[in-house]
Amino acid sequence: MRRSGRIVRQVLETVKEVVAPGVTTMELERVAEKKIRDLGARPAFKGYYDYPCVLCTSVNNEIVHGIPSERRVLKAGDIVSIDTGVVLDGFYGDAAITVPVGGELTPELDKLLEVTRESLYKGIEAARIGNTIGDVGAAVQQVVEANGFSVVREFVGHGIGTKLHEDPQVPNYGTPGSGPKLRDGMVLAIEPMVNVGRSETRLLDDKWTAVTQDGSYSAHFEHCVAATKNGPVILTE
Repeated sequence: MRRSGRIVRQVLETVKEVVAPGVTTMELERVAEKKIRDLGARPAFKGYYDYPCVLCTSVNNEIVHGIPSERRVLKAGDIVSIDTGVVLDGFYGDAAITVPVGGELTPELDKLLEVTRESLYKGIEAARIGNTIGDVGAAVQQVVEANGFSVVREFVGHGIGTKLHEDPQVPNYGTPGSGPKLRDGMVLAIEPMVNVGRSETRLLDDKWTAVTQDGSYSAHFEHCVAATKNGPVILTE
């Protein structure tokens, strides 16, 4: 899983370098697919429940599962969440980043990205043997809400291993001490999705793209994390 996680990270870093005003989300898709294949892995998303692409590219008020398109042209001041997964020798890796498109972001969007990233790392710190799923979610939620943003509740993180999505589900909110206990070797995909405005979502007509109900911007960061005797180990760095 460390090997598949490393490939995911290389793909995200490669795609991030291509993000610029005037680039389409389909161009990001082509770069990602070539990189995955060049590194000897297989895309995890393409064909998963008939999803058509190797990336999810979610722009501005899109939360997750935005489908790359030749028609979606990135503009300065946009933010784009890039989510991808691979499978290598039967084991999955999955991670996401949100990056600014050219130029400077507004202070609010800067803060959104910073807080979402921070909430991910607080969740990771809580992913320790003997802690619970509720501890992880509560750690994420506390950071997000303390900064005046909201946590998406309809979409959650998940266990990951020989399948892309495994039990347990990993909400980005929760009650400390509640839910399944983390055991040695358990791997979680922890993925805060954070909105500037309210937490409610809706699905677009493509049946994939989830957007904020109120049109506010949303950020998404994700890592695969193993609970081990030496503490949490991030597999997608």
